Amino acid sequence: MASEDKTGTTGENSPAATTDVWERIGKNLSIPRNLSQPTTQSRLNLYSNKQELLDRVAERATPYIYYIVEELERRHMPLDLALLPIVESAYQPFARSRSRASGIWQFIPGTGKRYGLKQNWWYDGRRDIVAATDAALTYLQELHDEFNGDWLLALAAYNAGEVNIARAMEKNSKAGKPTDFWSLKLKNETMGYVPSLLAVAEIVSDPAKYNITLKPIPNQPYFAIIDAGSQIDLATVAQLSGMSMDEIYTLNPGVNKWATDPDGPHHLLIPLDRVESFRQKLAALPVEERSKWKTYEVKKGDSIGHIANLYHMDISMLKQVNNLKGNALHVGTTLIIPASMEPLHQYTLSEDARNVGNLNRSGDGQRLTYIIKAGDTLWDISSNYGVSVRQLCDWNGLETNSVLRPGKQLVVWSGAAIVPVVAQVDVSADQKHISYTVQEGDSLWQIARRYGVSVKQIQEWNSLHNNAGLRPGQSLDIYTGKPPADV
Repeated sequence: MASEDKTGTTGENSPAATTDVWERIGKNLSIPRNLSQPTTQSRLNLYSNKQELLDRVAERATPYIYYIVEELERRHMPLDLALLPIVESAYQPFARSRSRASGIWQFIPGTGKRYGLKQNWWYDGRRDIVAATDAALTYLQELHDEFNGDWLLALAAYNAGEVNIARAMEKNSKAGKPTDFWSLKLKNETMGYVPSLLAVAEIVSDPAKYNITLKPIPNQPYFAIIDAGSQIDLATVAQLSGMSMDEIYTLNPGVNKWATDPDGPHHLLIPLDRVESFRQKLAALPVEERSKWKTYEVKKGDSIGHIANLYHMDISMLKQVNNLKGNALHVGTTLIIPASMEPLHQYTLSEDARNVGNLNRSGDGQRLTYIIKAGDTLWDISSNYGVSVRQLCDWNGLETNSVLRPGKQLVVWSGAAIVPVVAQVDVSADQKHISYTVQEGDSLWQIARRYGVSVKQIQEWNSLHNNAGLRPGQSLDIYTGKPPADV
């Protein structure tokens, strides 16, 4: 299949005399920097002492920033905005915030969908450099227009939401106060966010003045955008292009798994020096050899969750590729299963690999291994170790609705930052006393099942009435092994 390619540049607007992107941006800044504002000065002091951070930013930004600058010039938007991902994510393509924002432009799921960024098991457009840049610049331009051409208000709205900025402006207006950014009463995060961009812009305008050295980034296109036309396994991309898996994911961070989404988008970013060879080899490769699918025959006792877990799939995606409306399965039915061409560990920056790779950063203490037992739930396990379900999922590459298979191992990090739920004290050779701290959502039945005792025993040990409710933080006495003589 023939492929379409285009370089990440418009070409005609690039200042030929400028060889460094930082210099190109620094010479064409247009948003007032308000250096007299204390917050801007504070952020300027902060960033001017962050040489190591700016070095890392330059390395991360190298593949992307030229494309962003070209897009800004094409849209006649300030080049200052090419610095916004420094404030948002330090140009880390896999950055994810506690509010579930993702990518260099830090779109939350809802805003991403609003601007056409597809998000599913295979793909997350919020991390796609081309798609997310288009969405971010469209959003910023709309905010600029909404706030009457004031870029500071537009930036504040990008951080805090346009409704919150509009309300703050309305409140000031009713009180007879100015409605410019500096006069508004906003959350501390937003009041520091805009000055952060202004401070970075000031440093880029004259790095030597602040004893900063910005690692040069060539003022030329880094990649071309190739339309593969169909799903393609990233192992195939590596084979055709000669790129490492890390390079492929870094340029294509929107790919969650081992291959592009079967339903698209099918575009790939490929370094310019590899484009021609890749394009020719791709055109010669039959579509059926670009990715791999397996079949699975449903057996007695199978469930949709079991099969999804077996193949590391999301249940909704398994249902989607097989056109299943519900969860019912019939013995003998053949299911189509997407499969990777290489072992999963070779897809070094896939979503699952990143989750596993983040184990040491996610847990500060001891690495524990838990073997799943029949009837276990993520909530039970996380509660027992005093961690959150989200942490447990991140450490093990799971979704919150994943089905747990008995015998499978889970990694749990237990450290100083994690409050232990259970304190265990030896009482005798035959018996252990456990002081259990009740967690949000606990029931007597869940606690009894966890420790292999009865609800009645827990009630008797703790003088609880049949209708007594549990309170988070409440301490319960539990005895395992031989019970106390008076029970």
